[in-house]
Amino acid sequence: MNRNKALSLPEEPRTCTAAQTDPDLFAMNARLEKAAFSRRSPLDGETRRLVQIAVLTALQSGEEAGECAKAALSEGVSPIKIREALYQCAPYIGFPLTKRALMSVNSVFAAHGMALPLESPATVTEENRFEKGLAVQKGIFGSAIDAMHASVPEGQKAIVVEHLSAFCFGDIYTRNGLDLKTRELLTFCIISALGGCEPQVKSHVQGNANVGNEKQMLIDALETCLPLMGFPRTLNALACVNAVMPN
Repeated sequence: MNRNKALSLPEEPRTCTAAQTDPDLFAMNARLEKAAFSRRSPLDGETRRLVQIAVLTALQSGEEAGECAKAALSEGVSPIKIREALYQCAPYIGFPLTKRALMSVNSVFAAHGMALPLESPATVTEENRFEKGLAVQKGIFGSAIDAMHASVPEGQKAIVVEHLSAFCFGDIYTRNGLDLKTRELLTFCIISALGGCEPQVKSHVQGNANVGNEKQMLIDALETCLPLMGFPRTLNALACVNAVMPN
């Protein structure tokens, strides 16, 4: 036996894309997305991309959120807006899942030569984040916030009053980079993607109406979400839209 003879090692398997391994499914996905993007709509292309990024993050698809961020950059969406769409997810899906998507998106930013961290558009301090957040919260939902606060049992106020106003609305909604109408639309889409959150979805349908987002904008946003989250969650969210905004 020749011990000096080189061993023949098996070749590494080639990595194939979904378009190569499952072209039919890939084509179905592409058709559905094309239909949503090509339809005349009050939802512009930039907002559609931000909706996709936020929903992919909510669905724990961080790698796909990165790919969507890459497409958004190529279409001229600013990295600040992309980053803010991710931050908007944090109050609704928690920090770990938001960070996971951020890792993927930050890799895209770095590959495009962007210095990290991006500049901060924060507008609140530790001292005024509750006050500023409560003002934004009441600006969206009006007197319903006072009624909600009055009904909260004493031992639960830290969650329902303090953290909700200071973190969700103070730390997040007050940031520059995205306007209030876009943030509220993204919140509606994020919560819809989670499933089983119909009371909160209805609240944010009303919130969207209160900040001036029309019913058709919410419907078009759901059409954008459909290829990502499927029919059951999309139809449940659509039912919430019709219940709150019947006309």
